[in-house]
Amino acid sequence: MIIAIDGTAASGKSTTAKIVAEKLGFTYLDTGAMYRCVTLAMINAGIRNTDSELINNLLKDLTIDLVENEGNLQILMNNVDVSNEIRSVEVTENVSAVSALKKVRESLVKIQREIAATTNCVMEGRDIGTVVFPNADFKFFLIADSTVRAHRRQKDLQSMGEEMSIEDLEKDINRRDEYDSTREISPLKKAEDAFEIDTTDLNIDGQVSRIIEIVNK
Repeated sequence: MIIAIDGTAASGKSTTAKIVAEKLGFTYLDTGAMYRCVTLAMINAGIRNTDSELINNLLKDLTIDLVENEGNLQILMNNVDVSNEIRSVEVTENVSAVSALKKVRESLVKIQREIAATTNCVMEGRDIGTVVFPNADFKFFLIADSTVRAHRRQKDLQSMGEEMSIEDLEKDINRRDEYDSTREISPLKKAEDAFEIDTTDLNIDGQVSRIIEIVNK
Protein backbone atom coordinates (compact mmCIF):
# COMPACT_ATOMS: atom_id res chain seq x y z
CA MET A 1 0.00 0.00 0.00
CA ILE A 2 1.17 3.51 -0.79
CA ILE A 3 -0.02 6.57 1.12
CA ALA A 4 0.92 9.84 -0.58
CA ILE A 5 1.05 13.05 1.44
CA ASP A 6 1.63 16.22 -0.58
CA GLY A 7 1.27 19.86 0.34
CA THR A 8 2.69 23.31 0.73
CA ALA A 9 5.96 24.19 2.46
CA ALA A 10 5.93 23.79 6.28
CA SER A 11 2.40 22.41 6.34
CA GLY A 12 3.48 19.51 8.55
CA LYS A 13 4.01 16.87 5.87
CA SER A 14 7.25 15.32 7.09
CA THR A 15 6.41 14.92 10.78
CA THR A 16 2.88 13.77 10.03
CA ALA A 17 4.04 11.23 7.44
CA LYS A 18 6.68 9.85 9.80
CA ILE A 19 4.19 9.27 12.64
CA VAL A 20 1.51 7.85 10.33
CA ALA A 21 4.09 5.36 9.04
CA GLU A 22 5.08 4.40 12.59
CA LYS A 23 1.48 3.83 13.68
CA LEU A 24 0.67 1.73 10.60
CA GLY A 25 3.96 -0.16 10.61
CA PHE A 26 4.86 1.20 7.17
CA THR A 27 8.15 2.47 5.77
CA TYR A 28 8.47 6.25 5.87
CA LEU A 29 10.11 7.77 2.79
CA ASP A 30 11.02 11.45 3.18
CA THR A 31 11.33 12.48 -0.47
CA GLY A 32 11.88 16.11 0.53
CA ALA A 33 15.02 15.07 2.40
CA MET A 34 16.27 13.37 -0.74
CA TYR A 35 15.98 16.59 -2.75
CA ARG A 36 17.62 18.47 0.09
CA CYS A 37 20.56 16.05 -0.06
CA VAL A 38 21.10 16.78 -3.73
CA THR A 39 20.84 20.51 -2.99
CA LEU A 40 23.41 20.26 -0.18
CA ALA A 41 25.75 18.21 -2.38
CA MET A 42 25.53 20.83 -5.14
CA ILE A 43 26.19 23.67 -2.68
CA ASN A 44 29.18 21.85 -1.17
CA ALA A 45 30.61 21.16 -4.64
CA GLY A 46 29.93 24.68 -5.92
CA ILE A 47 27.72 23.36 -8.72
CA ARG A 48 25.20 25.76 -10.25
CA ASN A 49 21.75 24.76 -11.48
CA THR A 50 22.90 25.36 -15.06
CA ASP A 51 25.89 22.99 -14.82
CA SER A 52 24.09 20.03 -16.41
CA GLU A 53 27.13 17.81 -16.93
CA LEU A 54 28.41 18.36 -13.39
CA ILE A 55 24.95 17.65 -11.97
CA ASN A 56 24.72 14.39 -13.94
CA ASN A 57 28.13 13.30 -12.65
CA LEU A 58 27.17 14.21 -9.09
CA LEU A 59 23.95 12.17 -9.30
CA LYS A 60 25.83 9.12 -10.56
CA ASP A 61 28.12 9.11 -7.53
CA LEU A 62 25.61 10.25 -4.89
CA THR A 63 24.15 7.76 -2.40
CA ILE A 64 21.24 8.65 -0.16
CA ASP A 65 20.07 6.37 2.66
CA LEU A 66 17.18 6.93 5.09
CA VAL A 67 17.99 4.97 8.25
CA GLU A 68 15.89 4.46 11.39
CA ASN A 69 18.02 4.91 14.51
CA GLU A 70 16.34 4.59 17.91
CA GLY A 71 13.09 6.03 16.62
CA ASN A 72 14.74 8.85 14.66
CA LEU A 73 15.21 9.02 10.91
CA GLN A 74 18.83 9.65 9.94
CA ILE A 75 19.60 11.02 6.49
CA LEU A 76 22.89 9.68 5.19
CA MET A 77 24.54 11.21 2.14
CA ASN A 78 27.51 9.19 0.93
CA ASN A 79 27.44 7.48 4.36
CA VAL A 80 27.65 10.80 6.26
CA ASP A 81 24.81 11.91 8.55
CA VAL A 82 23.48 15.19 7.13
CA SER A 83 20.12 15.20 8.96
CA ASN A 84 20.68 18.70 10.35
CA GLU A 85 22.66 20.18 7.46
CA ILE A 86 19.89 19.60 4.94
CA ARG A 87 17.49 21.71 7.06
CA SER A 88 19.72 24.81 6.97
CA VAL A 89 18.50 28.15 5.63
CA GLU A 90 20.84 27.93 2.63
CA VAL A 91 19.52 24.54 1.57
CA THR A 92 15.92 25.63 2.16
CA GLU A 93 16.40 28.70 -0.03
CA ASN A 94 17.74 26.61 -2.91
CA VAL A 95 15.89 23.30 -2.73
CA SER A 96 12.87 24.38 -4.80
CA ALA A 97 15.05 25.36 -7.74
CA VAL A 98 17.08 22.14 -7.53
CA SER A 99 13.91 20.06 -7.24
CA ALA A 100 12.67 21.56 -10.50
CA LEU A 101 15.66 20.20 -12.46
CA LYS A 102 14.57 17.42 -14.80
CA LYS A 103 17.60 15.16 -14.26
CA VAL A 104 17.36 15.47 -10.49
CA ARG A 105 13.68 14.54 -10.49
CA GLU A 106 14.18 11.62 -12.87
CA SER A 107 17.00 10.24 -10.75
CA LEU A 108 15.18 10.49 -7.42
CA VAL A 109 11.76 9.39 -8.69
CA LYS A 110 13.39 6.20 -10.01
CA ILE A 111 14.80 5.49 -6.54
CA GLN A 112 11.48 6.27 -4.85
CA ARG A 113 9.56 3.90 -7.12
CA GLU A 114 12.08 1.12 -6.57
CA ILE A 115 11.68 1.42 -2.79
CA ALA A 116 7.87 1.52 -2.92
CA ALA A 117 7.74 -1.55 -5.16
CA THR A 118 8.87 -3.77 -2.30
CA THR A 119 7.19 -2.33 0.81
CA ASN A 120 4.15 -0.59 2.24
CA CYS A 121 5.13 3.03 2.60
CA VAL A 122 4.10 6.56 3.43
CA MET A 123 5.68 9.12 1.13
CA GLU A 124 5.53 12.89 1.35
CA GLY A 125 6.48 15.62 -1.05
CA ARG A 126 4.88 17.91 -3.59
CA ASP A 127 4.09 15.59 -6.49
CA ILE A 128 3.78 12.13 -4.95
CA GLY A 129 0.07 11.76 -5.65
CA THR A 130 0.17 13.44 -9.05
CA VAL A 131 3.43 12.30 -10.68
CA VAL A 132 5.43 9.78 -8.65
CA PHE A 133 2.49 7.57 -7.64
CA PRO A 134 -0.70 8.73 -9.37
CA ASN A 135 -2.27 5.37 -8.45
CA ALA A 136 -1.46 5.59 -4.74
CA ASP A 137 -4.02 3.88 -2.51
CA PHE A 138 -4.55 7.04 -0.45
CA LYS A 139 -3.69 10.64 -1.27
CA PHE A 140 -3.65 13.60 1.08
CA PHE A 141 -2.93 17.27 0.43
CA LEU A 142 -1.97 19.44 3.42
CA ILE A 143 -2.38 23.21 3.50
CA ALA A 144 -2.08 25.84 6.25
CA ASP A 145 -2.02 29.59 6.77
CA SER A 146 1.37 31.02 5.74
CA THR A 147 1.92 32.83 9.06
CA VAL A 148 1.30 29.63 11.00
CA ARG A 149 3.74 27.82 8.72
CA ALA A 150 6.34 30.54 9.27
CA HIS A 151 6.12 30.04 13.05
CA ARG A 152 6.54 26.28 12.60
CA ARG A 153 9.58 26.80 10.39
CA GLN A 154 11.08 29.24 12.89
CA LYS A 155 10.87 26.62 15.65
CA ASP A 156 12.65 24.11 13.41
CA LEU A 157 15.46 26.59 12.72
CA GLN A 158 15.80 27.58 16.39
CA SER A 159 16.23 23.91 17.30
CA MET A 160 19.28 23.94 15.00
CA GLY A 161 20.63 27.21 16.40
CA GLU A 162 19.54 29.37 13.44
CA GLU A 163 17.45 32.53 13.59
CA MET A 164 15.19 34.12 10.99
CA SER A 165 12.32 36.57 11.45
CA ILE A 166 8.69 35.52 10.96
CA GLU A 167 8.33 38.18 8.24
CA ASP A 168 11.28 36.83 6.24
CA LEU A 169 10.17 33.25 6.75
CA GLU A 170 6.65 34.00 5.55
CA LYS A 171 8.02 35.73 2.46
CA ASP A 172 10.25 32.74 1.77
CA ILE A 173 7.36 30.29 2.24
CA ASN A 174 5.11 32.25 -0.11
CA ARG A 175 7.95 32.46 -2.64
CA ARG A 176 8.46 28.70 -2.48
CA ASP A 177 4.74 28.02 -2.85
CA GLU A 178 4.59 30.24 -5.92
CA TYR A 179 7.70 28.67 -7.45
CA ASP A 180 6.60 25.10 -6.70
CA SER A 181 3.10 25.68 -8.06
CA THR A 182 4.21 27.27 -11.33
CA ARG A 183 7.32 25.28 -12.23
CA GLU A 184 7.19 23.45 -15.54
CA ILE A 185 8.24 20.03 -14.25
CA SER A 186 6.05 18.30 -11.63
CA PRO A 187 4.35 21.41 -10.20
CA LEU A 188 2.79 21.39 -6.76
CA LYS A 189 -0.94 20.74 -7.10
CA LYS A 190 -3.65 18.75 -5.40
CA ALA A 191 -4.58 15.47 -7.06
CA GLU A 192 -8.26 15.32 -7.98
CA ASP A 193 -8.81 12.31 -5.70
CA ALA A 194 -6.78 13.62 -2.75
CA PHE A 195 -8.23 14.42 0.68
CA GLU A 196 -7.40 18.04 1.54
CA ILE A 197 -6.55 18.73 5.19
CA ASP A 198 -6.13 22.27 6.51
CA THR A 199 -3.57 22.00 9.32
CA THR A 200 -3.75 25.65 10.42
CA ASP A 201 -5.60 24.80 13.64
CA LEU A 202 -4.40 21.23 13.97
CA ASN A 203 -1.41 19.99 15.93
CA ILE A 204 0.56 16.99 14.69
CA ASP A 205 -1.58 14.51 16.65
CA GLY A 206 -4.68 15.98 15.03
CA GLN A 207 -3.19 15.68 11.55
CA VAL A 208 -2.12 12.10 12.15
CA SER A 209 -5.50 11.09 13.60
CA ARG A 210 -7.36 12.59 10.63
CA ILE A 211 -5.26 10.63 8.12
CA ILE A 212 -5.35 7.32 9.99
CA GLU A 213 -9.13 7.64 10.46
CA ILE A 214 -9.60 7.99 6.69
CA VAL A 215 -7.21 5.10 5.92
CA ASN A 216 -8.93 2.78 8.44
CA LYS A 217 -12.34 3.54 6.95
